Amino acid sequence: MPENPDTHLIIVDPDADFLAWAAAHLKAPGVSISTFERAEDALASYIKKRADLLLSEVRLNGTTGIELLKRLRQTDPQSMVILFSGTATTSHVIEAMRLGAYDVLGKERLPYELRTVVESALTSIEARKATRAQTAEVPTESIQETIIGRSAPMQEVFKLIGRVSRSDAPVMITGESGCGKELVAGAIHKFSPRAQKEFVAINVTAIPDNLLESEIFGHEKGSFTGAVNQRVGRFEQCDGGTLFLDEIGDMPLAVQSKLLRVLQEGQYSRVGSNQTLKTDVRVLAATNKNLEDEVAKGNFREDLFYRLNVVRIHIPPLRERREDVRLLAEFFLHRLSTRRRGPQMRFTDDALDMLDAYDWPGNVRELENTIQRACALCNSDVLLPSDIPLGSKGARHMDPSSTVTRMRDALSMLVSVAEKSPDIELLPWVERELSRLAYRHFSEDADRTAKFLGVTNASLESHLSAPAVKKAAIETPLSTPSAVKKAKKAS
Repeated sequence: MPENPDTHLIIVDPDADFLAWAAAHLKAPGVSISTFERAEDALASYIKKRADLLLSEVRLNGTTGIELLKRLRQTDPQSMVILFSGTATTSHVIEAMRLGAYDVLGKERLPYELRTVVESALTSIEARKATRAQTAEVPTESIQETIIGRSAPMQEVFKLIGRVSRSDAPVMITGESGCGKELVAGAIHKFSPRAQKEFVAINVTAIPDNLLESEIFGHEKGSFTGAVNQRVGRFEQCDGGTLFLDEIGDMPLAVQSKLLRVLQEGQYSRVGSNQTLKTDVRVLAATNKNLEDEVAKGNFREDLFYRLNVVRIHIPPLRERREDVRLLAEFFLHRLSTRRRGPQMRFTDDALDMLDAYDWPGNVRELENTIQRACALCNSDVLLPSDIPLGSKGARHMDPSSTVTRMRDALSMLVSVAEKSPDIELLPWVERELSRLAYRHFSEDADRTAKFLGVTNASLESHLSAPAVKKAAIETPLSTPSAVKKAKKAS
């Protein structure tokens, strides 16, 4: 910690034990530390003493650290605030960074990172400039919690979203297909001053090259074959808002030139028109290509690349943030269960372990699709490993090492279902039904069936010929090995 006699820190947290730990952890020569359990006391002390740095838990008694941050920055736009929490949501992180927090830390990381972050914050205090006043605040609840992640890489993404949403700078969002680039673009818009205006997303690869220019900039009647009416382009449609261009690496060079003019001058013309139109649109772009390589190959304009690449946000693939897989899977399953208005579905532990172990080449989109497919095909409200199809062809997971685990899952479900039917004596029923199924499976070969089940031929015959157990449904009699032999002799 810097030895500055004027350095004053304030820490606020409802947990007195944590306050004692934090004060001891940050103790340093020339640094005074005040601790408070209530936000009101911390705010009053900050205003009175003009502290250098305030550290606050997100969840406080009667309020939140986010609300404290808002009030503090209204009083002092240059205030330096660090928030921490063990349960901060995606919206908490983004909202805090948007409002100007220096950082948001998970409480589990504080023993290793708190001093470093505090020292960095104190070092940058003199260099920080006043941030412009925010307009039309966006409620935290307005963002859909679909950008989910507790991993360190995703926490950094959330912080970047919060920072860049305050400006109008173009943003380049990179990452593999299916990792959620459009969701990140939508979050930037929702937390920006343009949130009340329109957000328009265009997938460049989904529109034929000869129609892309018209789609983006509009066209005049008769400007080309099929142009029977004037068309308003996307720039005109979302004037004052945000335009998201997905897969921009595939944009034709002719359209790139016109886009560059918009970014440089804020002006463009409809196809077939000499009229110059003005627009105020923030442009966000995304690609799964390496645009530097595309520039070197001559497939992408270098000047446009630099115009778009003012801020870059890279979304890591799901395989590099495996701790988020369970969180995402549980979210998708809960959302699907809610939409179906049926019982809340759940995973077995082994099913979640299987999801964790998979590499997810299709990233979050593949995970969502897999959970949706599993829910559609599952006959129960419990998803077993065998219920979850993995891979591009939807083949079911057949790892031999998990055979015993899947069998135990099946037995667990059997017990749960049988508990609701007390009239069935479970063990005799299982012996009879399993014997019948195996006997059919092996084409009524008694020797192979008995060997598979690990019983004698006599035991097998007794199971096959056993009557239905109590109130089990009446079924068509199954031919026993003895009956088959008799039938063969008779013929």
